[in-house]
Amino acid sequence: MRFENAYLPAGGYWSTPFCKWQGMLAPLHPIHLAADGVKKALPARGIEVKDLDSLVLGWTIPARRIFYGGPWLAGLIGAPGITGAMISQACATSAAALAHAAASVDAGGSAATLVVTTDKCSNGPHVYYPDPGGPGGKGEAEDWVWDNFSLDPWAQNSMIQTAENVAKEAGITREEMDALTLRRYEQYMEGVRTGFQKKYMLLPYEVNPSGKKVVATVTEDEGVFATTKEGLAKLRPMLPDGRVTFGSQTHPADGTAGMVVCTKERAKAWGKGAEPVRVLSYGMARVEKGFMAKAVVPAARRALDAAGVSIKDVKVVKTHNPFAVNDIYFARQLGIDANGFNNYGSSLIYGHPQGPTGARLIAEGIEEARLMGGGHVLFAGCAAGDTAAAIVLNVNG
Repeated sequence: MRFENAYLPAGGYWSTPFCKWQGMLAPLHPIHLAADGVKKALPARGIEVKDLDSLVLGWTIPARRIFYGGPWLAGLIGAPGITGAMISQACATSAAALAHAAASVDAGGSAATLVVTTDKCSNGPHVYYPDPGGPGGKGEAEDWVWDNFSLDPWAQNSMIQTAENVAKEAGITREEMDALTLRRYEQYMEGVRTGFQKKYMLLPYEVNPSGKKVVATVTEDEGVFATTKEGLAKLRPMLPDGRVTFGSQTHPADGTAGMVVCTKERAKAWGKGAEPVRVLSYGMARVEKGFMAKAVVPAARRALDAAGVSIKDVKVVKTHNPFAVNDIYFARQLGIDANGFNNYGSSLIYGHPQGPTGARLIAEGIEEARLMGGGHVLFAGCAAGDTAAAIVLNVNG
């Protein structure tokens, strides 16, 4: 899918810090978290709520009253007259939400769409499904987060098993995964050292669940593990005879991220003189059962083809990498250096709250491209069901 007239204003994207499972963001409802992020982000970027004409809300983990999520969010941010789609596509939610907004703007259905993604892995619901035909009318229970992480009902395997399957088939070793994990940690810490995250992150972020009292102040990502070569080597594989350890996989997190997708004219007006970011294309793909990490490759290729560029034309690559094996396989297939992308951070290190992960990575990619003088940005990431999605953007183009 290619877009001709969909843009982001310079700086028109944001993210909270990501916080670990049951960490400082755990007391917040994801819609309140999202609304608070928008109310902090838009005024700082000179964008007035009254100038938005639609929204797209992305979430993956159910929360109380999220049935009303889009209109509820619009009301909370002071825009009760707008509405739009709610999208839930596992780890591809951000890319799908951005593509939906870009398509609407491109087709003339909207001049300015607010895209908000929000999720909390903390306090995921424990669901009871009635079954009148069961023995004694007994229903079935589901731990929504962990049960779905642990079993794909079609492929009949866990997500970590898909990583092991790709590692085994592609001959990717434990040592390679550990080495890349350490590299990703070093890249993230370089971002911390230089203050890179402050370019797009809402900092400090005050946690105020009651609206009356701030109970915590988040000043950085919560849940990043200090990582060394020796520490990684000591970890046991998560599965018997496996290669993936706790260190070479991501961790569940909480957070929200958003962006404004609009026409070029709006993007220039809101960009404070800086050139807007053009959204060029979107691609999706699915591969064989149990090989989720592979799907990032065909998704990226479809997005690149739709944009009319090759991987050699791309200045910045950002990937959602729940497992280190993802990036090693991706690099091999596309003929690039695994150590040369995901600069300044990735979900492998700072965690994965599902819906917002891609939006944060896209923001990082844009800011990195600006530091480099502009160019093409590729975001790609896998998602549940052996699928993946990718987005190509152009900065200063």
